[in-house]
Amino acid sequence: MKWTIHRLQVTTASAGQRLDQFLAQTAIELSRTSAKKIIDLGGVHINGRRVRSCSTPIHNGDSVEVYIDHLSLDPYRIREEDILFQDQFIIVLNKPSLIDTQPTHARFKGTLFEALQWHLKDPFRPQRKADIGMVQRLDRGTSGVVVFSIHPRAHKEMTRMFLQHEVKKGYLALVQGAPEQKQGEIRSFLARSRKENRVKSVEKGGKEAITRFQLVENMMDCSLLNVEILTGRSHQIRAHMSEQNCPLVGDVRYGGSSSVAGIEVIRPLLHAEKLAFNHPVLNKALDFTAPVPEDMLNVLTTLRKSVR
Repeated sequence: MKWTIHRLQVTTASAGQRLDQFLAQTAIELSRTSAKKIIDLGGVHINGRRVRSCSTPIHNGDSVEVYIDHLSLDPYRIREEDILFQDQFIIVLNKPSLIDTQPTHARFKGTLFEALQWHLKDPFRPQRKADIGMVQRLDRGTSGVVVFSIHPRAHKEMTRMFLQHEVKKGYLALVQGAPEQKQGEIRSFLARSRKENRVKSVEKGGKEAITRFQLVENMMDCSLLNVEILTGRSHQIRAHMSEQNCPLVGDVRYGGSSSVAGIEVIRPLLHAEKLAFNHPVLNKALDFTAPVPEDMLNVLTTLRKSVR
């Protein structure tokens, strides 16, 4: 899903206006209500700094950048059913798709990180922010299990476990086509290509990435795979599957189709189904499973009906 970036220059005719008023009067076709929501989310920057007050006055010569990610303008809030586990040290969530894990240029409010700050806010000390450690990230389009440390005692050990590959991460991936083998391991060195705006395997300069997969079932021209990653590189599964000529359904950036079986797919159909690790403080085994989300389930159901 692409962003839209509007770059505006304030002239003497607009100087002194409120920020929301200025945005509503420009040619970027924003209502004042939408402008206020985008400002509140954190999608507006003046002279390189994020501004979240609608009443901020603008000045002649100011550079205003408006980042729009085309997601809901209503900020995400954690629901009880999203919480798979919580104690004083860690919290494990079932992340919905189309939610950013961490703040972006387009939004601070409504990201998983900010929603977690909101969830953990002390009502008696609202100005004190929770001690949240981001030890794992999922792409915006990926749904499923994600863990955060919420206590300093847990953060260092959780970070170590991820770095030492002691956390078992299992995914469900719906891909186009079928892999040549029913199971296998992909090893390569991955690096980001600025020119192609994607991650790809390279001979020099990349980071080692190891992906294991096993075929679950074939449906029409698609395959459902269980995928385990032994490393945690950005876009690892997306890049590796694409290079096997089996891009994720919905992953347009990596060659996937935006529709399947007549259903529009607006995100890569990748679900972080399982996460297993030892508790960072109590040292007991923890194993979590997130149910397959509705959008992915609908596609799977339709494909299965088509092969009967």
